[in-house]
Amino acid sequence: MDSFNMSSFSRGPFMLMGIPGLEDFHIWISIPFCIIYLVAIAGNSILLYLITVEHSLHAPMFYFLAMLTVTDLVLSTTCVPKTLSIFWLGPQEIAFSSCLTQLFFLHYSFVLDSAILLAMAFDRYVAICSPLRYTTILTPQVIVKIMVGISFRSFFVFVPCVFLVDRLPFCQTHIIHHTYCEHIGVARLSCADISINIWYGFCVPIMTVIIDVVLIAISYTLILKAVFRLPSLDARQKALSTCGSHVFVILMFYIPAFFSILAHRFGHNVPLTFHIMFANLYVVIPPALNPIIYGVKTKQIRDKVFLLFSIKGTK
Repeated sequence: MDSFNMSSFSRGPFMLMGIPGLEDFHIWISIPFCIIYLVAIAGNSILLYLITVEHSLHAPMFYFLAMLTVTDLVLSTTCVPKTLSIFWLGPQEIAFSSCLTQLFFLHYSFVLDSAILLAMAFDRYVAICSPLRYTTILTPQVIVKIMVGISFRSFFVFVPCVFLVDRLPFCQTHIIHHTYCEHIGVARLSCADISINIWYGFCVPIMTVIIDVVLIAISYTLILKAVFRLPSLDARQKALSTCGSHVFVILMFYIPAFFSILAHRFGHNVPLTFHIMFANLYVVIPPALNPIIYGVKTKQIRDKVFLLFSIKGTK
């Protein structure tokens, strides 16, 4: 690094260009993006409000769900407003410090979302496989420890990436062909060796998330075994319906995210336009779908939502 001329290094702003190849359609693309984002904000806010004020929802599953809604709000709000400004106003500058902040909260929220989905899978495993011990296993103290533990784990898994980007010299182009700052996408603009960024960014966070996926798969495998042993057909159908909605949420979260991550590393033949469009899906689609799916499939939440709007409608 010492061989570079330090006077040529620049920490000036980056330029976010949006979705390459679709610049003429940005204004049209912004319409569904804006609608989905508003649905995500409204749905997650209502869900968080209900879990906060309704004592009947003060249970482990809903505490994890509240944490998921907060994380989803952070994930979508970190990226979507800037993306919409690009769609409406053209390429946008973003300061280096703002870019670092955005990429940190983007990846931190992703790793934390993954950990929360694992915690929710564990909650469902205990509820279905050991229902009589549910309240003794998932005590308030245990819930707090799990929440604090996964928050710190997600922080310490990704915060080194911020310092790995911060140390890099940027002496060439500052143009980012994307709608937001992403770790490897920013690192590739550097004129220094980024091998450590690539290896750490790929191995540590991704292996952490893969471990989550494996544990989630094991949890739902054990849940399904327990469900098919239930004597009541209604109980089996109810449990399968609940697990099915959870699995759908999990798939909608992981599939776009893993595609984007793998395309960055190995997908040299993937068109950049398709890659960037797909990368935007996991910051807007899961946050919008989660409150809808959990609201429709969870009777306690569904009843509270109907009650909330019926009371407002009578005023």
